[in-house]
Amino acid sequence: MPDQSDLSMLRDRLRAFAGARDWDQFHSPKNLSMALMVEAAELMEHFQWLTEAQSAGLPPEVKRAVGEELADILLYLVRLSDKLGIDLREAALHKLEKNAVKYPADLVRGSAKKYSEY
Repeated sequence: MPDQSDLSMLRDRLRAFAGARDWDQFHSPKNLSMALMVEAAELMEHFQWLTEAQSAGLPPEVKRAVGEELADILLYLVRLSDKLGIDLREAALHKLEKNAVKYPADLVRGSAKKYSEY
C-alpha cells in the first residue's frame, strides 16, 4: 500500500491538473463516482470471456492497457476522496481492521463465503 506521502503527492498533482484546466467545476462527488465506475467497467472489459488461467497470464500489451485502467481508477479514487475530505489511507487501514474482525483467519481460511454465512 502506498504511504501517505504517495497519496498526498497524487492528490496535489490531481488538484493542479484539474485547476490548470478549470475542471474543478465538473469534479463533483457524483460525477467522480460515476467516472470511477466507467473506468472500472473498462477494466473489466479486458477480462471479459477469459478463463481464470488466461486472466492470470495476460500478454504484455493487454497488461499495459490494464495498468492504464488501474491508474485511471486510482486517480479518480484519489480525486473523489479529496473532494469529500476523506483520508483514503486512513479509511483503507480502518476497513482492513474491520475485515479482520469480520473474517478471522482461523475461521475463514480457504473459504470464499461472506461473513454472514459463518
